[in-house]
Amino acid sequence: MARPEKVQIVETMTREFQEAGSVFVADYAGLKVADATELRRKLREAGVRLRVVKNTLLRRAAGEAGLDDLLPFFKGPTAVAMGPDDPIPAARILQEFATRLELPKVRTFRVESRRYEPTDLKILASLPSREVLLAQVVAAVESPISGFVGTLDAIIRELIGTVDALAEKGGAAAAS
Repeated sequence: MARPEKVQIVETMTREFQEAGSVFVADYAGLKVADATELRRKLREAGVRLRVVKNTLLRRAAGEAGLDDLLPFFKGPTAVAMGPDDPIPAARILQEFATRLELPKVRTFRVESRRYEPTDLKILASLPSREVLLAQVVAAVESPISGFVGTLDAIIRELIGTVDALAEKGGAAAAS
């Protein structure tokens, strides 16, 4: 019979897996306490939760959450970083630590509903943040519209200038 504490952990982890927009599975063996504390702090500041839970409980929770593709990666010392919608801050922090300390070693990660290899982490970490990407998309969409509005405005100004010139010419001809 399962102990209530373990049932609670599995329920909590299942909920966190379901709510997470990104999940990073890493091997943290060899990470010094000071470095682990710094890693946790930086991830927390980025809105990412770092959990170290027994692999059997992680497997059960991931299975209940429908993340079966992660099950083979829950072996040995495992840390799981789960973030909200934007995976880029977590990827940058994990990549920065992996570059500087060679730890933690990301085994795999999942964004939305797709699992990626550890080699893809560097690519993800190099992308601009979600807000910057959205701003770039808006700018790209807005640019042709702004150009079109500017062209229309120039045509209207030219038309008004022509009408004013004709009106002045007609007024000058009527006065003579």
